[in-house]
Order: sequence, then structure tokens, then C-alpha cells
Amino acid sequence: MNKPQDKSDFVPAAELVEAVAKPPRAKVSDAVEERAPENLADKLERKRDYLEGFLAAKPASVPAGEPGGDLYEQVIAALKDIFDPEIPVNIYDLGLIYAVDVTDEADVAITMTLTTPHCPVAESMPTDIELRIGSIPGVRDAEVVVTWDPPWDASKMSDEARLELGML
Repeated sequence: MNKPQDKSDFVPAAELVEAVAKPPRAKVSDAVEERAPENLADKLERKRDYLEGFLAAKPASVPAGEPGGDLYEQVIAALKDIFDPEIPVNIYDLGLIYAVDVTDEADVAITMTLTTPHCPVAESMPTDIELRIGSIPGVRDAEVVVTWDPPWDASKMSDEARLELGML
């Protein structure tokens, strides 16, 4: 039989440490370089140069059909110009638009719903939206698909729509 071994036999020698000296505390004075005070004119010039550089920087290019792209944003703006006939809120903020897809070929597909299946514009609104989106320069074709799943409810409205309707 093997005799029990001492625990120190299993610990590598490099891990056996008696004590470790504490590192020195960091001081703000150690991090700040000593320099001459900056006069107000130099400070304003430095800030102006930074601001001009910031404003001159161009954002990363976004494909036209992606959120933030020109064509996509034009489609969203057009949807925000279409109002529900019974509620004084645009259909985008009302939460009737579920998806906006813009292909590389500039075809736009919109998935939407209506507040109820018995909406008086259930037959005409999708066609009106297709015409409005199709008239945007650069859009090749527009298609609107109406879905009832998931059904619309007030939780889909934007904060702007809730504020307009006095629900906030």
C-alpha cells in the first residue's frame, strides 16, 4: 500500500510564496504632466479644430437599402406621411408597419397590418402605400403584404404616437 503523501508534494514550488509586497498607490500627480497653463485663445483654437474635424468626418457608408441608407430612410419618411383615416397618427408610428425590406435592386417589400380586419381602408391602403413607395426616385418596385399575425395592439405604437393620442 501507498502511504499518504503531504499536500506540499502536489503544489509546484513556484506557487509557494511567503509574502508579496503591495504595489504603490497611484497618484493623480504622477499621471499629469507638468506644463505651462494654456491661454484661452489657444484652448478655443484647439477645440475649434477638433469640432471642425468632427463635423467634416463622413459617416461610414451604409448601403442604400439598409437602415440608415438613403433609400431606406426615404421609404420610412414616405410611410410617416401616410395617416390612418380614423386615428390622427401616421401608420409608421402607429405600429402598423412590421418590416421594410429594400433589396440591392431597389425593390421594396413592406409587411404591415391594420388596426382591425374590418378597417374601412383595408382594401385601398395597401395599394395606396405601394403607389406612394413606388413613386420614390430610385425605387424599382414596391409590394405591400398585409398580415394579421401578430395582430396589432396599442403596445406597437411609438412614444410619439402615444403622446399624440394622450396615452403617455
